[in-house]
This record gives sequence, structure tokens and C-alpha cells, in this order.
Amino acid sequence: MDFWAESVLVTAILSWFTAQVIKVILTLIEKKKLDFRRFVGSGGMPSSHAAFVTSLAAAVGLQKGFSGVEFAICTVFALVVMYDAAGVRRAAGQQARILNKLVEQWEKSDFSDTDKHLKELLGHTPKEVVAGAVLGAAIAVVRHML
Repeated sequence: MDFWAESVLVTAILSWFTAQVIKVILTLIEKKKLDFRRFVGSGGMPSSHAAFVTSLAAAVGLQKGFSGVEFAICTVFALVVMYDAAGVRRAAGQQARILNKLVEQWEKSDFSDTDKHLKELLGHTPKEVVAGAVLGAAIAVVRHML
């Protein structure tokens, strides 16, 4: 087995990397600003978490079969990660946005314990998760065909 050509781990990492590069490019287009923090940051379009776990599941399914236990484990793992990205982490980001606005509105109060702005871009919209999942599956299929 050629590790670089057939590795499901390489496929998953490639999918994550591609999603992160797309985030940097989309930020450049939308904000006319090259923001390399988007390369390592969470949230945004497409979901690199979804791309990562979907490509893993798809690559395992393509190599080992879609009826095997390996594919089942990867699929359940992928669904949990994507649910968390669009649910729990997105809600945490929305709460951070509200808390940041409250702190800004109460500027005259002593907020010495909140010396930094809370990170608001944590999770994903369902559209970002689906886009990441499609990207991950597509990369897995293309790598399998090569």
C-alpha cells in the first residue's frame, strides 16, 4: 500500500487543509483583507470539521466497504462532530456575541475581569456544515479514483 496515495488519514488532512484555504480565500474576497487567522480558526464557510470527518468516513467506506464496522464507526463519529459544530458550538458563539454586546453597552462599568473580547465565530450554520461535508466527500472520491 502506498501510504500517501491510499491513506485515509492523508485524505482527511487534505480535506481539512482545503477547507481552511477556502476560508482564507473567501475572507479575502468578502473583506478585501488577507487574514491568515482564518486558516487556523474555527467557524466559517465551509466547515473544516465537517470536511475532515466526512472525508474520513467516505475514504474508509470506499476502501473497506460501506457495510463494514469501520465505515459505521466513522459515520457515527462524523455525525456527532457535525451536530456539535452546527448546534452546541454555534450556540456558544451566539452567546459570546450577546455577551460582547452587553459589555460594550455597559462601558462605564468595571469589566477588568473581561480583558478580552469573547470569540464569536465558533460554530457553523447548517449550510456551512453541508458545504464542508460535500467538500470532504468529493475529495475522498477524487483521491480514491486516482
